[in-house]
Amino acid sequence: MIALRAALAAFAVLVHLVTSPFSAAAAACTPDPATPKRQLRAMWISTVANIDWPSDTGLSAAKQQAEFRAWLDMAVQKRMNAVVVQIRPTADAFWPSPFEPWSEWLSGTQGGNPGYDPLAFMVNEAHARNLEFHAWFNPYRIANHADPNKLVATHPARQHPEWRFAYGGKLYYNPGIPAVRAFIEDAIMDAVSKYDVDGVHLDDYFYPYPVDGQTIPDAGTFAQHGGGIGNIADWRRNNVNLLVQELGQRIHTAKPHVSFGISPFGIWRNSSTDPLGSRTSGLQSYDAIYADSRKWVKQGWVDYISPQIYWHIGFSAAAYEVLTAWWSDQVRGTGVQLVVGQAAYRAGASGQDAAWQDPAELSDHLTDNRRHPEVSGDIFFSAKDVKADRIGSITRVVNAHYSKPALLPARGSAAAPPAPAITSAAQGSTGVQLAWTGSGTYYAVYRVNGLQSTADPCSFADARNLLTTTRKTSFTDPSAASGAFTYYVTALNRTHQESAASTGKPVGQSGDGFSVVIDNSDAGFTASSNWGTSAFSGQLHGADYRFANPVSASDPAWYQTTIPSAGTYRVEVWYPADSGYNSATPYIVATSGGNQTVTVDQRSGGGQWRVLGTYTLAAGTYNVVGVSRWTSATGYVIADAVRITKT
Repeated sequence: MIALRAALAAFAVLVHLVTSPFSAAAAACTPDPATPKRQLRAMWISTVANIDWPSDTGLSAAKQQAEFRAWLDMAVQKRMNAVVVQIRPTADAFWPSPFEPWSEWLSGTQGGNPGYDPLAFMVNEAHARNLEFHAWFNPYRIANHADPNKLVATHPARQHPEWRFAYGGKLYYNPGIPAVRAFIEDAIMDAVSKYDVDGVHLDDYFYPYPVDGQTIPDAGTFAQHGGGIGNIADWRRNNVNLLVQELGQRIHTAKPHVSFGISPFGIWRNSSTDPLGSRTSGLQSYDAIYADSRKWVKQGWVDYISPQIYWHIGFSAAAYEVLTAWWSDQVRGTGVQLVVGQAAYRAGASGQDAAWQDPAELSDHLTDNRRHPEVSGDIFFSAKDVKADRIGSITRVVNAHYSKPALLPARGSAAAPPAPAITSAAQGSTGVQLAWTGSGTYYAVYRVNGLQSTADPCSFADARNLLTTTRKTSFTDPSAASGAFTYYVTALNRTHQESAASTGKPVGQSGDGFSVVIDNSDAGFTASSNWGTSAFSGQLHGADYRFANPVSASDPAWYQTTIPSAGTYRVEVWYPADSGYNSATPYIVATSGGNQTVTVDQRSGGGQWRVLGTYTLAAGTYNVVGVSRWTSATGYVIADAVRITKT
């Protein structure tokens, strides 16, 4: 059996290599396990009881938004590529839902309008940072109290008292009522249909966790809706299974690119109860909360499973390494991705076992994951614990395992986009500035040392050369030191299939070659307040460009840089073109013999480098190229970028 599993694992790796765009030679590469090319890296952002966000109820919209941006910025800083955000914590909504009231965790009052659409805001901000946004829903929990009168009068659980029950001091929707199941699915699908989410995520709360001395009050529901199922335990599991199966089908019918995942309790069943179970002796979610998580995987009802393996390595009742091996066995061959739920909240926290006081514990979990090619990544609970970084446990994880960015694991079998084309790559005042064209949802930027005439597939086998991913079509590499590099860009689609690499663009050379790009957003650019800023045209270089009305006065925008030595230099300009722009825009070049002016028709020929000419320039730091407003022609004068190259 061990030999068979090893053979299957090797076959799975080979299949991945052969189906990747760099497959022909990549099969002979030896990827670095510390810099995997693909890995989901995420954290849960919990909203219930204001655990993570917002930090308190009743904050202004501006304060809420600033806090959320800070969480996303932290995720980027930790080189994560996804966030899992709780948007339906207690049968409520973080968006204007026609099914359920506004969440009390926003305003402090259930049904209180926060004054903006949090879900639209969060999705847009996540995508601006190229983070996947997984919308996290708690399916059955109504309230963390048992008094229905505390719910807003219009709450469905008050309008339909037959839908709910109280248990353990809390209110729950009854999973055995078909109308309840349809309502929960409808409430979730409202968010899926209206917002550009990347994933739907359910947590581990299905039927309530057992409370000593109490019985779930659903015997009458079983009698009414049992449908011939022999016992109430099997019926409860079937109710949950129906929700999982139907919701997955509805999500994929509406939006096939949206992934569906669940983060169940880490133990399905113990082997002492069921030979198919794990070598553990803890609570069994199959029996205690009626979550048949193994079946969800085997039936392919989910795209990923994220078991909460919240125990340390060597823990006698439920060892981390035992459960990662067991879950790896369950997903193997199913097409379901395994993403481990990590207990960041335990690391360095008071009252936790001694193992959790070791700064290496969490990092050791990810090292253990490397033994299992089925493990596709990790999600950390929760954001505030990632931020706290007690005993440096998160810093150790990032340094040992997240030293480079990572692409998300591919889902499905969609065709990869065409390879993009790099249109410019040159040393600028803030680093090497790249621009490209392509049709991807987002792009991956690679940098390889040396000047390469052809791409080596092994350069893309892992993330050693991966600089960033971005939804933009430009990037400035501030880390490029002096020397020679070759840049490549690939395009990825919504489900993360990757194109072939672009043709490489070399930057720098061993001689005295010099090339610099100065964009209007760089420190070397200066212009008066008469120059406006716009990103209207898709032909822009960088994030935006400057514009001004023509006048009969001297008010140029200047591009300053350091010319390393006196000599002959080619000067090129980049501008977006538009029929309403100026037909005779004056460009000024400060040559060693005095200023020379060249007029350019900015109504056409935009979105590319246009050569002004070759000029003799003096050495030094000064305003080398200007764009003047002094022209009799009508239409906006545009200042975007210039490139100066020694010839």
